[in-house]
Order: sequence, then structure tokens, then C-alpha cells
Amino acid sequence: MVKAVGKVYIIGAGCGNIDLLTLKGKRCIEEADCIVYDRLIDPKVLDLAKNGAEKIYLGKGNTEGGLIQDEINKTLAKKALEGKIVARVKGGDPFVFGRGGEEIEEIVKYSIPFEIVPGISSSIAVPEYAGIPVTHRGLSKSFHVFTGHTAENGEWHDFKTIGKLEGTLVFLMGIKNLDKIKDDLIKNGKDPKTPIAIIEKGTSDNQRVTTGTLEDILEKAKDRKIVPPAITIIGEVVKMRDTFKWFEEQELSGKSILVTRDKKQASKFSEKVRIKGAKVRELPFIEIEDIYNFNEENLKEYKVLLFNSTNGVRSFMENLKDMRSLGNLKIGVVGKKTEELLKEYKIIPDFRPEKYLGSELAKETLKYSKDGDKILLVTSDISPADVDVWTKEYNRKFEKLEVYKTKKVIYKKDEVIKKIEDIKYIPFLSSSTVEAFHESIDGDIKLLEDKKIVSIGPVTTKTLEKLGYKVSLEAKVFDVEGVISIIGDDKNV
Repeated sequence: MVKAVGKVYIIGAGCGNIDLLTLKGKRCIEEADCIVYDRLIDPKVLDLAKNGAEKIYLGKGNTEGGLIQDEINKTLAKKALEGKIVARVKGGDPFVFGRGGEEIEEIVKYSIPFEIVPGISSSIAVPEYAGIPVTHRGLSKSFHVFTGHTAENGEWHDFKTIGKLEGTLVFLMGIKNLDKIKDDLIKNGKDPKTPIAIIEKGTSDNQRVTTGTLEDILEKAKDRKIVPPAITIIGEVVKMRDTFKWFEEQELSGKSILVTRDKKQASKFSEKVRIKGAKVRELPFIEIEDIYNFNEENLKEYKVLLFNSTNGVRSFMENLKDMRSLGNLKIGVVGKKTEELLKEYKIIPDFRPEKYLGSELAKETLKYSKDGDKILLVTSDISPADVDVWTKEYNRKFEKLEVYKTKKVIYKKDEVIKKIEDIKYIPFLSSSTVEAFHESIDGDIKLLEDKKIVSIGPVTTKTLEKLGYKVSLEAKVFDVEGVISIIGDDKNV
């Protein structure tokens, strides 16, 4: 039996930021059995792949890539002939110096079906992220895009013609030949005072913009040690950057944050700070494991049900077999996020104390119960909630139901050092995270002398200070949004 031929999607993945991937590109990557990708894509794009998908890295670096391109072409054909759906994921757009045409020429030799998925080209998106329009009324009526590389046969651009162009000039991958581009433009009529901008790692959290003029850009590039990937924009539109720049003006722009929370929720926290402009690194120090084991019939014995975390809500509600078993209970929660999650399960809590503390939650139950009533607190295996103290103090019977376990994740010290080397803020959202971090660095607090430790609230702060850490910032509201807000408000970077 002849195996069916697969299919190839030639996908432009945008330029360095997953937000610039199209919906069709996302769908094709999710469908693919094999993904062939280069170094210019956002690594998070690969997280869209389905379980078991083969991932093949074939990056070219700062070269013309003739030999590697031939390998890419053959790999696409080979995998499709194996019957696989292949996603060829490229930075930018496949047909804007992306050599997508060469890949198609190879696969059509074997009658392999294909689709082209357009991508947002760095030639327009990167200037936009730097606040530079490629066209603007009164400044530029056109823009012209060139490769910054010489051709394989050594041929160079016709700068006699280029020098006469009045529109914006955009050179992709041109750092290696910046001196030639500058010299040839001036030699062929461009004013040495013409504005120029070089944008490194455009649209990413490492974006860096250097502006100057044709006559001084080489010196500035050398001083700032500019490296690829970078694009060069030449023309009067560069002057608009001071007015139009926005990427560097976001709430958390210029701030670097290590996300330490549990593996399941790290990506959500990262996304919240990333879209506000922060540079983000993830290193989860705890892992949440569901340990729910409870007979719902026993709920009849209780008058009040309490939740002190979103993890508790999630574990309890996902395992609850019959929602009607909650009908006789008053329900209380700690924190706005815990309340919001409970509402997603169509339950509106009866009370939420102003202070985000378990002790305040226990005190609030007095309004909804009487002496001797049983009260159930849904929590974790390491919850600091002292139900025995509450039982004596309030003359109720408080009990804990542990529905999830917090497991420490310990890393090698060198791995932590590498992760935090370009990080300024290290927020901790729980005491267990602090303890796992402390173990991972062997208690070497000196590593954090130039860092800012951020605590979600008093309990976590107490743990940090007990271990010898200096807490730079403590959230005013004891939740994730509170942590993000206090980092955003910090001006002493």
C-alpha cells in the first residue's frame, strides 16, 4: 500500500514576537506533525505544537545559508513524502527575503501539496515597534526594502539608483555590510546628515534602537556593539521616533522579571507582565499536584465552606461530582482572584474579607455561623492556617481539607545564576517558592545584591526575612495583580 503524501505549510511567523503570528499560522502549526523552524521565530511559537510533533531546527545565523537552505528544502520534501503535515516556520514573511520560493520549487518536484501563509514582515513591523513609520505625509511617499547581504556571486546593489530614491530605505540583515551601505549612499548623493536608525532584535523584549545620521552611525554602532539580527531604516521618517515611540513607554518597559510561581500558572503570570512590556524569564520553583480525596456526603455536616486560594477552588470544583451538595453552605473566600474563579463555576461567595488573610476569613465566619458549627477550609498541604487556634478562639469546629500538594522544584545553582543574570525583579508569591529558591542557590544570598526581591504579602515577607533576604517591595493588594502593580510603580530601577 502506497503511503499518502503529506502537505507543507510555508508559514511566515512574524518577527520575534508571538503576538505577530497570524491566526492561520497558529492553526497550521497546531495541526502539523513536523515543524521545521529557524532562529528568528519567537520560541513560544513552538509551544503551540501538538504533543508528539517532531521539531527540527535549521537556522542559518548571519549567512546567506546556501548549504543549509538546500538541507531545509530536502527535509521539507522528505517529511511530507513520509505522509506528514509539515509546518515550515520562518521569521517574517516567506517571500520577503525568506527564500520560501526555493522551498516550494523543491517540494513541487514531488507533487507535494502546499499552502503559503503570509507573515508580518520585519521591514514594516520592526520600525513600527520602534515608533518609526516607513511612510508619513510630508516626509516619505514610498519605502524600499533591500537585503543587506551581497548576492552569492558577489553582486551588490545599484546604489547609483538607490541614492536618488526619495522614499524610506529599509535594509534587512545589513549589519555586516553597514559600512558599505553608508559609504555607497553618501557616494551616490545621499546627504551625510540623513537620519538613520538601527533596530536590534525588533519586537522582542530585548529590542534596542540606535539612531544617528549616515555620517556618524558607524561610530555609534561600534560604541553600542550592535549585533544581528537587526534592520536599518534610512530617511526623514526616523525623526518621528521621538513622537511615535510606544514600545518602550509601556507600564513595565525596561523592567526584567523572573517568574517563580508554579509550573501550571507561570505562563499566565508571564503573559500578564510580557504584554505590559517587561522582559520575562521563567523558572518555576513549585509544582501543584491534585490530592483531592473527599466524600461529598460529608458536606452536610458543615455550615460554612472556605477557600483561601485559586488552586483550592480549582481542585475542589473540578472534582466535585454534584453541585447541589453545596446548597446548604455559606461560602467565604480570601482574595479577589479566588472570588473571580469561583464565579466562573457559577457560585457567588457570601463573603470576602478586605484583608487577604486566612485569619480574617476565619473571623468573618462568625457572621454566618453559631457556636459549635463545623467549618471546612479548602486548602493545601502546607497551608499556615491554624484551625486549632481558630476553633478555640471562635468556639466553632474548624477543619482543613487538603485538596492539593505543593511540591518544591530544586534547580542546580548554576542554572539559577544563569537565569537571573539579566533580571532585576524576583517576585515571590508563596513561602514554599521562597524556600525552594533558597535551597537551589545553596543559601547564597549575595547573588541577589543587585536584584529587587518582591513579596506578595506579609506571610511571604516573613519567610523571606527569616532566611535573610531584604524585601524591596511588598504588594499592597496580596495577589498577582498587586505584585505586578507594585513593580510597575517602582521608579528606583
